[in-house]
Amino acid sequence: MATYSELMAQAQALMAQAEQARKDELSSVIADIKAKMKQYGITPADLGGGPGGKKAAKSKSSAPAKFRGPNGELWAGGPGRKPEWVRTALAAGKSIEDFRI
Repeated sequence: MATYSELMAQAQALMAQAEQARKDELSSVIADIKAKMKQYGITPADLGGGPGGKKAAKSKSSAPAKFRGPNGELWAGGPGRKPEWVRTALAAGKSIEDFRI
């Protein structure tokens, strides 16, 4: 039977492997999206991400962001409930400092 330490080491190795797979897949998806945008003449504004597009949701906080999540989420790190991406990262054993801007 494996010890707690051995299982934790395996879990961390699997998390690192999963993160690398996510990064590999993400770069492939981004390249595919860029190619389709070029093919169809789509601009970021067409998707609501630029001037003339939909306005982004206004942040609840007026404090400057101190942390950036894995998908570009921003968080000022103030009091109150942590965003889901922060809770997920912390549960996976990551440090909040890994996301400091």
